Amino acid sequence: MGQGLIMKYQEIPGGNTQVSIIIPTYNESQNILKILKSIQDYLPKNTKAQTIVVDDNSPDGTGKLVEEYLENVKKITNHTIEVIHRKTKEGLSSAILKGIQFATGNTIVVMDSDLSHPASLLPKMIDALKHPKCDIVIASRYINGGDIVGWTRKRKFLSKLATLIAKRGLGVRVKDPMSGFFAFKKPIIQGLNFDAIGYKMLLEILVKAKNARVTEIPYTFTNREFGKSKLDSKTIFGYLKAVWKLYRYGKQAAEEEKRKSVSFLSKAGRFYSIGAIGLAINYAVSSLFTDVVSNLWYLHATIIGIAVSMSSNFILNKIWTFEDRNFETKHASIQYAKFMGLSSLGALAQLAMVYILVDYNKMDYPVALVLAVAASALSNYILNKKLTFKEKIWS
Repeated sequence: MGQGLIMKYQEIPGGNTQVSIIIPTYNESQNILKILKSIQDYLPKNTKAQTIVVDDNSPDGTGKLVEEYLENVKKITNHTIEVIHRKTKEGLSSAILKGIQFATGNTIVVMDSDLSHPASLLPKMIDALKHPKCDIVIASRYINGGDIVGWTRKRKFLSKLATLIAKRGLGVRVKDPMSGFFAFKKPIIQGLNFDAIGYKMLLEILVKAKNARVTEIPYTFTNREFGKSKLDSKTIFGYLKAVWKLYRYGKQAAEEEKRKSVSFLSKAGRFYSIGAIGLAINYAVSSLFTDVVSNLWYLHATIIGIAVSMSSNFILNKIWTFEDRNFETKHASIQYAKFMGLSSLGALAQLAMVYILVDYNKMDYPVALVLAVAASALSNYILNKKLTFKEKIWS
């Protein structure tokens, strides 16, 4: 699983795992069994869980140690442990993505194997994600109640600096976007393209999973007792590279959104302008048949006005709003049929609204007509844009 991976979410047939815990490892033989046992101790007893260890071919035999542990440990009904062996050291973020690919749970938890992330926090994180207004839970060192134990001043400074860069440079609005201990609902990454650069997978999710709702839970980060920290110059460079790519992603997304907004609003303006012309035609024809021609019942006159205005609206929208100059008989006929059909739905709503406003609310017919036409305009625009003229809605 390399860079540029597009995550695809789907329910796995027959799978009923509620929580999948991803643990990336590289040379963690002194810690891995302790964290696995700790997870088992603190997992809620009624929770079906899957722990996935993703090992980058650790020279100290971390992956093999997990395999041996699985051969000897007593099988537990509600908790399965799996190990994925990768042939080379491909990096933390790509390891997390690899684990997510094999995860069967709808809730994903990511945590380190060096015991700096306490498994005792798992019940709170899992419980917080059950709330419908929560998509991501971050174990935070930087909110009230959070702390860091065992770091040098230099390490704390670098962490604060990295956090500041993320918040100021990328517009991330959480206290601890650099946390490596987090959980999320798997569907929020559906369709997202991940670069998997560096060590901070959470940061990439926060930037790319728009409108995701975040909850932060305080915890105390305790520096590793065994093994070697992965923080070095290569890690720092990888972080800066990841931030730059995410910054460019954000700028590109903003420009794309701006272009789409301008195009959408421009075409909507044309559609509504034509709608205003249609309103005038509708009103003129309806009035003609009620007052001048033969004193028809106002609903009959309205139907005739609608039919005439819809036909004129189709021609004007085809030429001006959607800039479609293809008037081949078959092509134009199909479009006309769709336009009339979709607009008829709006017309029925318009007719019902006119009837209710006039007969039940005693509103003057001209005022009721204007309100009814205005109410059906937006739905007519969106439906015809998408279905008749085959354009993306937000373009």
